Amino acid sequence: MSLNPFSWSFRSRWLLAGLTCFALIGYALYVQFVEKLMPCQFCILQRVALFALGVVFIVGGLHAPRGRTARGFYGGLAVLAALLGAGIAGRHVWVQLYPPPIPTCGADMQFMAQMNGWPGAIRKVLTSSGDCSNIDWTFLGMSMPMWVLIWFVLLALWAAHSAFAGKKSKYAR
Repeated sequence: MSLNPFSWSFRSRWLLAGLTCFALIGYALYVQFVEKLMPCQFCILQRVALFALGVVFIVGGLHAPRGRTARGFYGGLAVLAALLGAGIAGRHVWVQLYPPPIPTCGADMQFMAQMNGWPGAIRKVLTSSGDCSNIDWTFLGMSMPMWVLIWFVLLALWAAHSAFAGKKSKYAR
């Protein structure tokens, strides 16, 4: 097997991407439970989107379809999940860069869902800030939501390339 992941089989590329998603979630859980950095609602929604993306990658990798239509279907699902996650992460980055004068992020998701229903709770999270504007963690000068946004974009490009690239790998599956 080549060291170049772009020459790997569809199955290998998608399973690697799925493992990457779950490794990122694992790191987020490490930061939460070991480093005691509590996630805001945006962080929770980004984890949900990353989990959904990871499931699409794992299912697609295990299925490893040979046809362009099926690969395109998985690619479309993965790109959609990644773009949804990128949108949430992008909004979180925006809130961190331009925090509102009055914090409004307070209640947890369960409480907001009981009060407003899940669509209302999600709308509230996407339009609120407050604690979500705090930058408690940085690496190379970028906050965690910035890194998550980069990962979502990279994973979307990875999914699109591996699902829609014209060249077939020399490996069967």
